[in-house]
Amino acid sequence: MKDGTSADARTDSRTDSRPPILVRPTRDGDVDAMLAIYRRHIRGGIEPDAIDTGAPEPDDLRDRRKNMRNRRLPHVAAVSGDAVVGYAYAVLFRKRPAYRYTAKHSIYVHHEHVGRGIGGILLQALVGACAAAGFRQMIGYIDADNAASLALHQRFGFIKVGHLPAVAYRYGRWSDSVMVQRILGEGSTSPPPFTSR
Repeated sequence: MKDGTSADARTDSRTDSRPPILVRPTRDGDVDAMLAIYRRHIRGGIEPDAIDTGAPEPDDLRDRRKNMRNRRLPHVAAVSGDAVVGYAYAVLFRKRPAYRYTAKHSIYVHHEHVGRGIGGILLQALVGACAAAGFRQMIGYIDADNAASLALHQRFGFIKVGHLPAVAYRYGRWSDSVMVQRILGEGSTSPPPFTSR
């Protein structure tokens, strides 16, 4: 889960009058909402006066979505009523063919909807979609201080496989990233089927 995203316990449905969270494939009409969520995440991790050079333009995101759809990689949105409250996707871990059975994922949750269980709903959808697509391993990078995201991934069967010290600079200090991994399907117990992917 990306930096700044903390997904945690679901809100008690008896006291939450908001519409339920549903997950569906993203649409072109979701692009502006997804970019707003993403931009808030990167702005939260850099100096306030820094130029925002990390956010894609709307057309870039539309092209990425199209490429991911063509490669049958999951790109999903969490919606509450008509509002996009989070999104997630998986990409190939590495571009070389030898790595084609390993996916790397990212999850972003709208800051006003943290604590509703959206990160877990999106992570569950990604795990299922990646397994169904034939991936055998799933990788994530999480800010080492993001205890909620680390706990969420642990609940979903991810284990810590690496610690990368001081690889990011945000909030006026260097921060570490944790690499997590989850086996999908048969994992490494059998060779993959011969496919064109």
